[in-house]
Amino acid sequence: MSRILVVEDEKIIRQAVKRLLEREGHEIFEADSLHVAKELSLSDYELIISDLRLPGGNGTELIELAGTTPVLIMTSYASLRSAVDAMKLGAIDYIAKPFDHEEMLLTVSRILKQSSLNKSTDTGENHNSADAAAPKDLPASGIIGSSDLMQKLFTKIRKVAPTDATVLIQGESGTGKELVAQALHNQSLRKEAPMISVNCAAIPESLIESELFGHEKGAFTGAASLRLGLVEAADGGTLFLDEIGELPLEAQARLLRVLQEGEIRRVGSVQSRKVNVRLIAATHRNLKELAAKAEFREDLYYRLNVLELHLAPLRARGRDVIELAEFMLQRNCEKMNHEPMVITEASRRAILHYQWPGNVRELENAIERAVILADDNNITPENLAIDVSPDQFVPQKLKENLLEPSAPAAKAPSTDDNQGDLSLDDYFMHFVLENEEGMNETDLARKLGVSRKCLWERRQRLGIPRKKASKTN
Repeated sequence: MSRILVVEDEKIIRQAVKRLLEREGHEIFEADSLHVAKELSLSDYELIISDLRLPGGNGTELIELAGTTPVLIMTSYASLRSAVDAMKLGAIDYIAKPFDHEEMLLTVSRILKQSSLNKSTDTGENHNSADAAAPKDLPASGIIGSSDLMQKLFTKIRKVAPTDATVLIQGESGTGKELVAQALHNQSLRKEAPMISVNCAAIPESLIESELFGHEKGAFTGAASLRLGLVEAADGGTLFLDEIGELPLEAQARLLRVLQEGEIRRVGSVQSRKVNVRLIAATHRNLKELAAKAEFREDLYYRLNVLELHLAPLRARGRDVIELAEFMLQRNCEKMNHEPMVITEASRRAILHYQWPGNVRELENAIERAVILADDNNITPENLAIDVSPDQFVPQKLKENLLEPSAPAAKAPSTDDNQGDLSLDDYFMHFVLENEEGMNETDLARKLGVSRKCLWERRQRLGIPRKKASKTN
């Protein structure tokens, strides 16, 4: 559990952030003005979340007063340039309002984790024997792994990071591509400048160019004011484009100009602007194959693929999965204020033999679920909802969602047609193909117990095309 101070003059936003973080086990304190916040001992908190504009001044005034306590700045998209300026003043990161709950939780979790790692590095502490045995070139980014595959990756990161070379990170969804990008940035000469992260798959195609390159006032309907693009916001720092394979061809052409000429042109502008940005891209798709099918610009692919880092799936990393599980268990016990717990030998075997199609993200969810469901201090296979069985480790929760009787519109996968050996991917594909005619993406995601983004990622990985909107309800 972490002590977090929320400084926000709008009571509705302040209370919403408080409730959200309290559900995660954090202890939340409030201040409704800059004056009130300055009266507090800021070093008593693990994190300060402050609005940029407050009665009596700016939230950035807290950065120097906070000392080593990280400050997360909240701001509107219209104040994006101010947010970047705040990071240059020492803010750990910024989050744009309105933000969704998942984005806030992920940002807070990442900052607290990084802060904890930095403190342990400063004091020379080791959290576990696996960390103590890890080589000294382990990137300071929260990446964990002692396997040969990961050690080779760490060596490449150490060599590549100090350069300004463009990097393409390839790996399945959930393997930690953003952590690798963060490691590259943290060990680069640009580490004091901002790293701007963009998920290309999460931005509507009609808005992607405006988001990346900005627009002039009146450039199109709804462009009521000038807007700074994310590429320009990353000037002097690093731009991380996740799922770059989903970038529309028109935006690809603009991005190519950034790489070739080091300049951008806002939508609706006739003038180009110079930018100094280091680009890191990531994808779970084969860009070379997409380029061969004219679905991705070949010239951009070769510009991106200056240096390629491949992030292995969790199932290929051997006993790294146990190392990760123990680290996540310790972190969740601390977060939930639970006494130390132990992974039983049966659970270790199950973790090692399970294929983890969702990779590290799925493992983290399984460990968190196990901590919540455990009856004592032992983590059992039943708590993890995985074991060595004929149904290939299909989580019970997923089976319940697929077979839930309260949803007559959803035809659950039949278990009568010799499907006892279906894998999780088989169940997923079977359910989606049988029900997408009568359900929209939101309903499908809800019945499967996953987010829309997770549903989209799994569709991409399994090659399940999405039905046209006219065919869904």
